Amino acid sequence: MNDTMWLTQREMGELFGTTASNVSMHLKNIFAEGELAESDSVIKFRISEFNKKPSNLYNLDAIIAVGYRVNSLKATRFRQWATATLKEYIVKGYVLNDDMLKNGAPFGKDYFDELIVRIRDIRASERRVYQKITDIFQECSFDYDKNSETARRFYATVQNKLHYAITGHTAAEIIAERSDAGKPSMGLTSWKGAPEGPIHSSDVTVAKNYLTYDEMETLNRLVAMFLDDAELRAKDQVLTSMEDCERALDQFLSYNRREVLLHKGERTKRQADEKALREFAEFRKIQDRTYENDFEKEIKRIQGSKG
Repeated sequence: MNDTMWLTQREMGELFGTTASNVSMHLKNIFAEGELAESDSVIKFRISEFNKKPSNLYNLDAIIAVGYRVNSLKATRFRQWATATLKEYIVKGYVLNDDMLKNGAPFGKDYFDELIVRIRDIRASERRVYQKITDIFQECSFDYDKNSETARRFYATVQNKLHYAITGHTAAEIIAERSDAGKPSMGLTSWKGAPEGPIHSSDVTVAKNYLTYDEMETLNRLVAMFLDDAELRAKDQVLTSMEDCERALDQFLSYNRREVLLHKGERTKRQADEKALREFAEFRKIQDRTYENDFEKEIKRIQGSKG
C-alpha cells in the first residue's frame, strides 16, 4: 500500500463533493468499460477493529478516474489542477512538486502536525475573535484561494453569522436597533476609550460595541469551541477544503443550538451606519456638555483642595 493513496467510496465522495452511491456508479462504469482493471485497483481492508467486515479501498488510478467523471465544483477544480499538471509534463517533459521536494509527502502526518501548531498559535494570539475564525479558514483549507467565490463569501458573512448566532440579529440590525442617543453611552457597552474616554463616530458603527457582557462571553466561548473542533479535525487528519470549513461553521453553530444565518438581514450596513450617526449627532451635544477630560478633572481637583 506504499507510494499511492487509498480511499473508500465514502471518502472519494467527500473529496469530490458527491455521494458514495454516485462514486459507486462511476466505478462500475470505469471497470465495465475497461478503463481500469478492478483487480488492480481495489483491495479489501479492515479499517477498524470494531468492524469485522472489510471495506473496499481504491487506489490513486481509480480516484483520478472518478475525479474525471464526477460533476461537481470540487471535481471541476481537481480537473483544472490535473489538466494544468499534465500540460506542464507534456510541455517540459517533467513536473516538479516544489512543496513535496521541500517538505515531504503532501497532506501526510507532518502536514497535520504543523496544522495543529498553527491552530494553537491562532488560539494564543491577541487577534480579535472574528479574525481568529478567518485565520482558521485560511490555515485549515488545503485549497485556500483568497480570490475564490467561496473565500469571498466566507469573509463577507462570517461576522454576521457569529452576531446572528448570539443575538438573532445581523451586525447591521444590532447597530440600527441599539444605537440610541437617549441611552447612557448611546447604548454602547464598549468603545475605543472606554470607560472614561469620549465616544467617537467611529465607535458607533461597530456592532460588537453594542454587545452585552453575556453576549460577548458567549461569542468568546463559541470561538474557543470552534478552535477546539478545528484542532480535533487536524488531530484526526481530516483534510478540509474551503467549502468544508464554511459548512463546518454552520454545522458547529447548529449543533450548539444556535440559529444559522440564511439571509442578508432586514437592514443594510449603510442604513445602519446612517441611523447610528444620526443618533451620535444628538448624543454628541449631550457628551460635549457633560464630558470632562483629564485636564478639566485635574483643575477641579486642585480647586477643591484649595477650598
